[in-house]
Amino acid sequence: MKAALLYELGRPLRLEEMARVVPQPDEVLVRVEACGVCHSDLHMAMGDWPDVAARMQFPAILGHEVVGRVVEVGGEVRGVAVGNCVGVGWLYSTCGECEMCRSGAENVCHNRQVTSLAAPGGFAEFIRIKASHAIPISEPLSSAEAAPLFCAGLTVYHALRNCGVEAGQPFDIAQGKRVAVIGIGGLGHLAVQLARHFGAEVVAVDVSEAKLELAKSLGAARAVNAAAKDVAKQIRAGGEPHVVMVTSNSKQSYDLAFRVLRRRGTLAVVGLPKEDVAFNADNLVVKEHRIVGSAVGTRQEMRELLELAAAGKVRCAVETHPLEAINEIFARMQRGEIAARAVVVL
Repeated sequence: MKAALLYELGRPLRLEEMARVVPQPDEVLVRVEACGVCHSDLHMAMGDWPDVAARMQFPAILGHEVVGRVVEVGGEVRGVAVGNCVGVGWLYSTCGECEMCRSGAENVCHNRQVTSLAAPGGFAEFIRIKASHAIPISEPLSSAEAAPLFCAGLTVYHALRNCGVEAGQPFDIAQGKRVAVIGIGGLGHLAVQLARHFGAEVVAVDVSEAKLELAKSLGAARAVNAAAKDVAKQIRAGGEPHVVMVTSNSKQSYDLAFRVLRRRGTLAVVGLPKEDVAFNADNLVVKEHRIVGSAVGTRQEMRELLELAAAGKVRCAVETHPLEAINEIFARMQRGEIAARAVVVL
């Protein structure tokens, strides 16, 4: 099979022919049709996360937003058949037995295994997937549209629910729900749509006018350029946000988030800057700010998100490329040139 292989951190991926992966008894073999290119793939390729880099086995196959057709099933597999269209995301497997899994929080399972670390990822013609974590996909979603939902979409869906946007808590209903999304890229443009679906007024923040225009076309009430001198004032103009979600990987985005967040507001931590994020403890206490981390999402949330996408409530803006373009995609991601989500199609 053809695959993009990472032999060394910080070096370009190499497109090569290799032996086709063989599924284990509890796995299915999937012919990959589309795989989204997540910023986490770039972080892993560059060795930005030392703890992850220490667990990588080389050559590695990255890619964890995978959609394709089942071509083979293991001997222990039930409920998944050849020909099914399925997808898999960041979670290759969860144990189902730890405290987190039993409480419905399998996304932070103590024994979770990650796609492209525990098993080869989706930048290849075939991938093996745990049958238990192969999520079915139905019409009318195309593989290219569905793939980015398995990480980008799921991450912001879970984050918004984690902050209470869906349930209306901890908001004062009389004042409505205001959500600021800082960083309108692959995750951010989906966050805008989902926050709108949950009934929130959304302000989009980015340095790219093209991305801000995209956000407005997707329902953002206002769009603010983060490079503006009075950026904080502009964000607060319609009322201080109840939730600020940062999908950007810059520390400056978090500094801005703390400046604009309303009293008793919630900061949703999604983007991962290389630097540590700092906050003023006095402000945290006086304003009773909440800081909420968010790690991808659960299989049940993935099913819910796919239902929303199938109903046209959320749609990922994608640009498609052949697998051969993966290194150029990475380069463009580093330059901030991709408006939404790049997807490799096979």
